[in-house]
Amino acid sequence: MNTTPLFEKMVCSHMSVLRAFAMKFTHNIEDSEDLVQETMIKAIGNEQRYDPGTNLRAWLFTIMKNTFINSYRTRARQNNLIQQCEDLSDVSLAGTAFENDANWKFVREDVRLAFGQLSKISRLAFLWHFQGYKYHEIAERLGVPIGTVKTRIHLPRKALKQQLAVYKDEYHLR
Repeated sequence: MNTTPLFEKMVCSHMSVLRAFAMKFTHNIEDSEDLVQETMIKAIGNEQRYDPGTNLRAWLFTIMKNTFINSYRTRARQNNLIQQCEDLSDVSLAGTAFENDANWKFVREDVRLAFGQLSKISRLAFLWHFQGYKYHEIAERLGVPIGTVKTRIHLPRKALKQQLAVYKDEYHLR
């Protein structure tokens, strides 16, 4: 793991906001500290995935949110498995894992295809918004009025929602 001291310093400068964000998830000081620590470790360990010039705080928040969700799902699965059945065979567990992985492979591919149908400028505006940039920041970067940015985000969101509606009930999406 080759991280630069400057990147570590930049990540650490967001520690206080990460603590506050973690408390919103965990409602517990010890758990929130664990979540912050895990987020910091993942961020520093994945420096090569960070795109310099983008919103570092939004990137850190995304790492934290995903870490919390994955941890929550793992705990829920563990509790569910223990409660439902004490005699699970390795074969039935492997089948379930394979089925879930296969389902997600189809979902990822459908999302990739749907996203690929958007214009390059709409994809860019949508991605920046998804990464946490504000409308005015995107407008400045693209050199267009804020209303244009809102349209370039709203229309792709609407199109993606329509194209991926088949997954709405299965994955409890809004």
